[in-house]
Amino acid sequence: MKEILIATNNKGKAKDFEALFQPLGISVLTLKDLEVGIDVEETGTSFVENAILKAETVSKLLNKTVIADDSGLEVYALNGEPGVYSARYAGEPTSDEANIDKLLSNLNDVPSAKRQARFCCVLAIAGPTIETITFSGSCEGIIAAERQGANGFGYDPIFYVPEKERTMAELSAEEKGAISHRGAALRQLKEKLPELLKTVGEDK
Repeated sequence: MKEILIATNNKGKAKDFEALFQPLGISVLTLKDLEVGIDVEETGTSFVENAILKAETVSKLLNKTVIADDSGLEVYALNGEPGVYSARYAGEPTSDEANIDKLLSNLNDVPSAKRQARFCCVLAIAGPTIETITFSGSCEGIIAAERQGANGFGYDPIFYVPEKERTMAELSAEEKGAISHRGAALRQLKEKLPELLKTVGEDK
């Protein structure tokens, strides 16, 4: 079976990729599966820079075709925060709950009419035989005043999607995939899959 490596240890992100690749007979591996202990420092100032950095670094280290994801939340009233620092907004050790608490605290005096935000995702593909390619997607929403829903991960419980009249964490995996930032980027990736699959090696 063909395999493709996703440069992440995040189970939530891995599930999004599995939903795309498994129906095509492609096994998705993560850094945790390989137990290689690679930790790429995200020194970029944008989602694009960080996605490329992760994909190219891991690809060179393992000599494999790699897909890396960098994504996060941008809140307009906070000048784009937390942005590239979304996963570590509240500091180390990283915690989704602590990140949400800090964001809600920072928006405490901001009225609901001015709590617009967007999720952004950039996927980068790098490999020994291909030029690095990127795909991007976004999803617009509003930061809710409190958590709602138990699905998803990260900021999903407070990211309210007006068209669905629910937060991301209240949507099913299928509903989320149809509108999410990562879903949009993955659909662009899907269009390139025939070309991409030629670069993915078979298991021996």
